[in-house]
Amino acid sequence: MVTEQINNVLGRIPIRIFLPVVLTVLLFILTIFLLILPEMHARLMEGKREVIRELVASAWSSLNGYANQEREGVLTRDEAQRLALDTIRSLRYGEDFKDYFWINDMRPRMIMHPYRTDLEGKDISTFTDPAGKRLFVEFVDIVRTQGAGYVDYQWQWMDDPTRIVPKISYVMGFAHWGWIIGTGIYVEDVHAQISAITRTTTMICLLILLIFIVLSVHIVWHGMKVTREKKLAQAQALIKQEQLFQAAKMVSLGTLISGVAHEINNPITSVMLHAPSLARMWEAILPILDDHYEQHGDFAVGATVFSRIRDRIPQMLTGITDDARRVRDIVTDLKDFARDNPSEHEDRVDLNDVVDKAVSLTSNLVNKSTKHFILDCDPALPSFTGNAQRIEQVVINLVVNACQALPDINRSIIVTTAFNPQVKRIELIVKDQGVGIDEAALKQIMDPFFTTRRESGGTGLGLSISDRIVRDHGGQMRFESQPGEGTTVRVTFPYGEKAPTQGG
Repeated sequence: MVTEQINNVLGRIPIRIFLPVVLTVLLFILTIFLLILPEMHARLMEGKREVIRELVASAWSSLNGYANQEREGVLTRDEAQRLALDTIRSLRYGEDFKDYFWINDMRPRMIMHPYRTDLEGKDISTFTDPAGKRLFVEFVDIVRTQGAGYVDYQWQWMDDPTRIVPKISYVMGFAHWGWIIGTGIYVEDVHAQISAITRTTTMICLLILLIFIVLSVHIVWHGMKVTREKKLAQAQALIKQEQLFQAAKMVSLGTLISGVAHEINNPITSVMLHAPSLARMWEAILPILDDHYEQHGDFAVGATVFSRIRDRIPQMLTGITDDARRVRDIVTDLKDFARDNPSEHEDRVDLNDVVDKAVSLTSNLVNKSTKHFILDCDPALPSFTGNAQRIEQVVINLVVNACQALPDINRSIIVTTAFNPQVKRIELIVKDQGVGIDEAALKQIMDPFFTTRRESGGTGLGLSISDRIVRDHGGQMRFESQPGEGTTVRVTFPYGEKAPTQGG
């Protein structure tokens, strides 16, 4: 009996509802696991290889510094080599500060190895990894033929001689002393990161699948019901509206995510490669270099001289710090925008601050769309009571629409804020030199689901939602446009009174 009831219910469920859901979930999962994760693995590995290449170049510079002192007669060769070995032996990096550098010569003979001191001074030409590869011979070969390069082999895990794992090392020749300096990454590190990402992604996919199933069952169940209680209908309408606000934000995030990823990559790489080691090394070595400069005059450092780079190094470190701060600000703005905040209007809203954050989040799209973006904010603009996150959503929608309206990058976008004390209104004006809107479309521009860009993925919800947010704040949104001459959007908010809460 129960089985028959279940079969009857399943028989009445329209397959056209569930089939798109299932196909969407499958396409999403295949995209994640067949495209995104393999690409991420490749990029992580390439990033790690770049890191060790830069680290070896930095350590090579340390060797060259001592070699320069030998050339200048400040140190004997034995003294310079001993100091260089002590410096390189003490260098550590990585998450646990257990990653290291080693040095061998061209025979090959081990000169220095922090964890395999038993090999120091010995002939290692016959030394092989568990797979039989004569790794040190390969180090010598690649330095002789290329000067520097990567070698794959197997080696002990950090300071644990009982654990042998795959490793990729970068080696560089130091011809003045006939040395080879190198360091490496463990392939398992990258695999561990990918495994963690895969587990997290799997959980997210399962959660999304569960949400799809729950929503689908919810829609079908309510579609089968003939009547609904008024109170339940009102509560569901409010929930759907909140979901719509959040969905619109996610659409905006989809447009912005490539730009945000680009903004994050370069500063983070700069910080990872330079900030920790450069700051410590420069602070430690500067007094010695200054003393040497005072006693012996200027001296060469790489392709320049010490007097030229002494004041530039702190500027480089400041630039790295600024990059890190920029990353932090971008990520913070993105998290704040994506957070699902309640709809009460209790914030003290600084419209200039809201506009700055919205422009920051859309900066990549703006830079691709126009060479002439102007932001003119009134510094004396007063604050007002409202929901800053919702207003930020309005600004982002207007800026994105302005960018999409431009036919080429030589057209301009102007974003302005102002205060009109006579009528006590705070204004936001977004003006573009885009294709414009004809009179018929202008009358429907804020109707739900009306869009002039449906073929390119427009949903017709952005301006409708933005208009509702502005009206919830007691404000107005007005459009002025002529085909071929651009569009001006003027948004006003009341000042000196509390905005009404949604649904009030």
